[in-house]
Amino acid sequence: MLKYFSEAFEELKSNVTWPTWDEVQKYTIIVALFSVIFALATWGVDVSFTKILNGFFNLLKG
Repeated sequence: MLKYFSEAFEELKSNVTWPTWDEVQKYTIIVALFSVIFALATWGVDVSFTKILNGFFNLLKG
């Protein structure tokens, strides 16, 4: 088990290409913006379906 963790740590140190700080900041902003856009789109679909279903059930009630 100890050998596995030491080899994994060595792999992370020597073979992984880590992003620069500027890349991390840029990608973090991109992910945050996409998350906000996706959340707003999901909210919009939810509100639309709620209004459609409420209208449908009100139509059925007469």
